[in-house]
Amino acid sequence: MFNDIGPLELVTIIVLAVLVFGPDKLPKVIQDVMRTIRKIREFSESAKQDIRQELGPEFKDFEFEDLNPKTFLRKQLENDDLGLKEIRNGFDLKKEMAEVTDAVHGRDPEPAPGGGVDLVKKPGTAGRDDRPPFDADAT
Repeated sequence: MFNDIGPLELVTIIVLAVLVFGPDKLPKVIQDVMRTIRKIREFSESAKQDIRQELGPEFKDFEFEDLNPKTFLRKQLENDDLGLKEIRNGFDLKKEMAEVTDAVHGRDPEPAPGGGVDLVKKPGTAGRDDRPPFDADAT
């Protein structure tokens, strides 16, 4: 809950609490805050149980943390029912980036496996027919 609070911040909060509430009232305030937090947790747990009961037995293992998109994606990618690992392993990013870099710099890329056609034209090889038509009214 307080993972991002460091020791210096914690000491600062304690000193401020002693200054604001005083050493006499501080234990009572801490008890009241703890009681309130406990009641909020009990309320949220009972609400979760009510929602699970209303959803039915097929949602018995449903966790509300799964509604967080990061948690949901992590859980779905662990199952890998879609074959995402195979797709990820079949895609070579370094090779693709090297081909794009070669095309930008005008170097001849290595021929694609399977004898593919090179769709990237070399600089200076564009003919007159490749230029778009000139429209004087558009300028």
